[in-house]
Amino acid sequence: MLLERDSERALVVSAVRAAHQGMGALLVISGPLGGGKSKLLRALPALAGNDTRVLTASASALERDYAFGVVRQLLEATLHGACEEQRRRWLSGAAGLADMVFADDSFDAEGGAVAVRQAVSLGLQAFAERLSAEQPLLILVDDLQWVDDPSLQWLAHLANRVSRLPVVVVVTVREGDLASTTPAVRAVTRAAAHLLRPRPFSLAATRALIAERCGEPGDDEFVLACHETTDGNPLFLGSILLTLSLAGVPPKAEHADRARSLRPAQLRGRVIDCLHGQPEALQAFAKAVATLNGQADLEIIGRLAGLDGVACAEAMRVLRQLGLLTGAAQPRFIHAVVQDAVEESMTAEERERLHVEAVRLLHGSGYTAEQVAAQLLVLSTPQGRWAIEVLRAAAATALRRGAPEIAARYLRRALLDTAPEGEDRAQLLVDLATVERQFDMRTSIRHITHALPLLPSARDRAGAVVRLAPALLGDASPVIRTLIRQVFDDLGDIDELPGQDRELKLRLEARVRHLDFTDPAELADTLRRLDGLGAEPPVDTPAERELLAMLLFAATLTARDPATAVAAAAERILAREPASPSHVHTSLPMLVTMLAAAESTERIEPWLEMCHDHASRQGAVIEQALIRTEQAAVAMYTGRLADARRVTRDALELGALDWNAANSTTVITLAGVAAATGDAELARTVLAACRNETNACLVSIPHLLRGTVAMAEGDLRAALEHFQENGRHTVRSGWRNPVLAPWRTLTADLHRRLGDLDAAREVAEEDCRRAAEWGAPAALGRAKRVLGDAVEGDAGIGVLRESVEVLSGSVNRLELARSLLRLGTRLRDRGDPEAAEHLRRCHELALELDDNELAAQAGSDVNGGNGHRALTRTELRVARLAAEGHANHDIAQFLGVTRRAVEKHLTSTFRKLGVRGRTELVRVVPPLEDGG
Repeated sequence: MLLERDSERALVVSAVRAAHQGMGALLVISGPLGGGKSKLLRALPALAGNDTRVLTASASALERDYAFGVVRQLLEATLHGACEEQRRRWLSGAAGLADMVFADDSFDAEGGAVAVRQAVSLGLQAFAERLSAEQPLLILVDDLQWVDDPSLQWLAHLANRVSRLPVVVVVTVREGDLASTTPAVRAVTRAAAHLLRPRPFSLAATRALIAERCGEPGDDEFVLACHETTDGNPLFLGSILLTLSLAGVPPKAEHADRARSLRPAQLRGRVIDCLHGQPEALQAFAKAVATLNGQADLEIIGRLAGLDGVACAEAMRVLRQLGLLTGAAQPRFIHAVVQDAVEESMTAEERERLHVEAVRLLHGSGYTAEQVAAQLLVLSTPQGRWAIEVLRAAAATALRRGAPEIAARYLRRALLDTAPEGEDRAQLLVDLATVERQFDMRTSIRHITHALPLLPSARDRAGAVVRLAPALLGDASPVIRTLIRQVFDDLGDIDELPGQDRELKLRLEARVRHLDFTDPAELADTLRRLDGLGAEPPVDTPAERELLAMLLFAATLTARDPATAVAAAAERILAREPASPSHVHTSLPMLVTMLAAAESTERIEPWLEMCHDHASRQGAVIEQALIRTEQAAVAMYTGRLADARRVTRDALELGALDWNAANSTTVITLAGVAAATGDAELARTVLAACRNETNACLVSIPHLLRGTVAMAEGDLRAALEHFQENGRHTVRSGWRNPVLAPWRTLTADLHRRLGDLDAAREVAEEDCRRAAEWGAPAALGRAKRVLGDAVEGDAGIGVLRESVEVLSGSVNRLELARSLLRLGTRLRDRGDPEAAEHLRRCHELALELDDNELAAQAGSDVNGGNGHRALTRTELRVARLAAEGHANHDIAQFLGVTRRAVEKHLTSTFRKLGVRGRTELVRVVPPLEDGG
């Protein structure tokens, strides 16, 4: 398919018609590399018709020394294909002199006498005229700039006479090529009657070519990407489409970026061939442009290339003619593959020399630190102290514009200019670790630990350690733990430290105490430290606030202090703490957990939203992920499970569980969300991230997650065992808070559902005592609900009434709705008309909370338990089998479906029927009909 070349084809057709009247013409097709000259030439024979003889030849740079090579391509096949009589007729008289060319492949036009060469040329001219006398000729020569000299002389002679012959000559010539400017080539092109210059493809032509090459129309975004990245150049566009097609990539919008970044190897080879043999000045200019890569103006490019203004302007003109530079005032290559080709043409030594010179030119001319740093990144040799300062400044600039990974690249490069054991290297490692916290926290720890032995003073080492987020230290190795404690001891007695050193000591203490949160003895010591701060601990400085947050968290974990006291102290911290995404690298995330567990979230939620907005504007991905995790915790502890699921999805998409971002706090929070929502898929995802078995807390988390999965699969006894094991670990760690360690609630409810009411009451009563000590309404109301479910008769209903009363003062509306449901169900079962009001309130709250399952359950109870009529036939079969006690894998095998399909059917059934689990199905699902 020949696109957008109608005017050029029309000119050729017109010239061929004129040739039939004896008036020939020479047409020159000119343009840059890849402009479509050759393809247009190859399409012309089809325009000639059967009454025109077509002669074709394609010149090559490798065959320029082959005398009369192009002439042979044009005429030899016709001559050898003729009968003996035709040959005699064509070569009679003066035309017979041409036979020397065809009879001897080694004929040397240069070695013979001038008279011989002239005679041969006249003979070839006569031969061509004999052919045209019998039948008009269309002579097509591709790449005129590479035609051998004897053939060029013949073509020039023919071009000067073609207007009186029935001959049309069409040649292509590459603009800008040095060979195109030789006198011999110009002798041909200046005789042209028409100069054709095919235009770059329009957007419409690009779209049409994509549809042809890919076999389907391209999406608008993909088409635009292809058009913009190739500037409509047919060769560049075709190469990209060929590469994508061979890779099986369809022309869809999601592949637009791939089309933009593609650098086909075969295209690079064509560009290298184009540049080869060009003048040294032009090649030097191209190398300077490639080295600076759009970072400097024409003056700097010229200085790097060693060219004055006139030579630079000429080099730019020629490169644009060649189709390798855009038309912009600032020299830029038309495509990244041109950059690759120019760089490939340079030796390693030449590339290093040019970048070193570029660095000096840019630095000396006042260019920005990032522009200079971009050149330094390429260099593998040290450049001295000044380079470190430039790279530091560039890193600071990159951070301000929200590009931490680029900032880290600058700082890593700066390490090359430091001594292996030097203090400046240590400071760079600390700066690098601080930047890496935003996208690779594990590497951040490693760089801090590498820096510590190189830092000369205890103060410097302390300043390095406080760059580490306490949350990362929960699963730190013994070596790192020992190192941190040593730095803490080296800094000295806090009572003897002034100003900044005292701040460092307080922040270090927060981290040291975080190391011991799973040791009951250390927790007790932390509580004594909290008591030593008095009734109103100081919160004036960031370090004081950070330490207090850590101490308060110990009081929260152990539930030693009531929720109201913890919340009041935590609110004092929050009131003085600015909303910043960097808080995730301190002890302040503990503040979020405390306030959520104490149900004091009025101020923390807008504070977190502001933090997230700042992180989003800065492009700080890890900070966004961790803040989303904090928001998920707040939503979970306040009963907004739909919000918790949504925010958790955001956190996971941002990489909250990636190896370089996850920490123990993240894992614990997401595990809690999975358990609270009964989300087996999330539980499996978080379980895959729990690889650290040195942290006593993280050892307990897999049991919580496995119990959640077992409950989703209907294996209640396995779930009970896992939750009990989770409880044993948390008890050994000294964690008593029923909100942060909800294993008693879970196990008590499972004992009840499994029919062991005595065990259920025993665990639930202990849970109530713990919840009363903590004092948060949601925890106490939930514990009383579980206890009320385990107590029969009026006594149980009385406990459920207490649950509803307690929860009426809680921000956790979900727990209130659940208790209303249980109370309403118990009252309905004994025929008490009061039940309807409780179920109605539950239904309204569930709708407000976007909890469809709970709303359906309350609605089903209100309507008399007829929700099963909304089930599909398959859902009804699955529900009945589950109610009979069959495990998911047995149901899947019986029905011939996957276990995942069974889980989906059960989830849908629970939502439609408004039940929480399998044991409740017996009450609402009718028996299967015979054969059903």
